[in-house]
Amino acid sequence: MTDDVKVLEGLYDRFNARDIDGVLTALTDDVAWANGMDGGHVHGREAVRAYWTRQWAMVSPHVEAVGFHRTAEGAIVAEVRQSVFDLEGKPLQGQTHGLKDKTVGHVFHLREGKVARFDIQDAA
Repeated sequence: MTDDVKVLEGLYDRFNARDIDGVLTALTDDVAWANGMDGGHVHGREAVRAYWTRQWAMVSPHVEAVGFHRTAEGAIVAEVRQSVFDLEGKPLQGQTHGLKDKTVGHVFHLREGKVARFDIQDAA
């Protein structure tokens, strides 16, 4: 699991640095990525790029993985502290999207060392 966790730690690092290209290199071409703002999934690297470009034009999220474990099915779950700010770095007020400060589970299914599917689950 160590190599997979390193991939995911790099993904979070690149996400927080707003390095879209750096994150996309860790995703399969046909990735299914959870849409935390609107629900459902976006499909493919370019759809992930468009999703994050749209998200980052509205809010400034920061995610910090605080732990990882593997499920019986082989997925890796990252326990993540998610903080969402406005574009000036201030706490959000009156947002109309589904993003908010909370602890969530990020569920990753990897294929050949890359993320093939990403889902979000509420923390227990």
